[in-house]
Amino acid sequence: MALIQQRPQKPRVSGRTNVLDKGMGLAQLQDTLQTCGSYIDVIKLGWGTALITPQLKEKIDLIKSFDIEPCLGGTLFEYAYITGKLDEYTQLLKELELNLIEISDGSITLAQQEKNEIINQFAQDFTVYSEVGSKDDKVIVSPSKWVEQIKSEIAAGAQKVILEGRESGTAGLYRADGEIRMGLVDEVIHSGIEFNKLIFETPKKAQQVWMLKQYGAEVNMGNIAYEEVVSLETLRLGLRADTLMHFHG
Repeated sequence: MALIQQRPQKPRVSGRTNVLDKGMGLAQLQDTLQTCGSYIDVIKLGWGTALITPQLKEKIDLIKSFDIEPCLGGTLFEYAYITGKLDEYTQLLKELELNLIEISDGSITLAQQEKNEIINQFAQDFTVYSEVGSKDDKVIVSPSKWVEQIKSEIAAGAQKVILEGRESGTAGLYRADGEIRMGLVDEVIHSGIEFNKLIFETPKKAQQVWMLKQYGAEVNMGNIAYEEVVSLETLRLGLRADTLMHFHG
């Protein structure tokens, strides 16, 4: 459409939108993706929902048909780890023909060296997205530690690193009231880490707007709800009041 400047087509290197799926049914997903599928790069089947999702393989195949990468939730990896079922988890990934895996430790304690070894092991057969940051809003990690962890996990084989924000936007990158830890984000951005390798979890509109105004339309964002995908795309394009003047004023 000549009226707007088109964003890059998939597969996108930057400006990626990763959606959190909480268990949407197959028919509803079909209708939803007809509307916003072209704006979505990854759909993460949140937490352990994949293990209780009816028609799971059909759902994954539907996601792929819209040129979207499906992924199981990082908490499911954590479940497999603490129950000693990583082999069974790996087999499930292969049976579902999934190429993308999320490796996180937001709810469990995992030594950095061991996490790096796991990332390196899975990176032999899968595209690995790792995640840093705790899901506990009382756990505060220094910006320098975040940078150290991100660099370490990229070196271990992670293609991208997700910065924790939770579905609620009240942990990790954010304080308990949802306020952005601006100093933390800024230090990560200016740490020398390749910008395109970072994915910021931004479930709330105010968080999305702040990221776009600070770092531009091509910032990668995750934990986006299905109903917010079109809204986010208009924010990226400056077609909503919140970013209109920023991008076009």
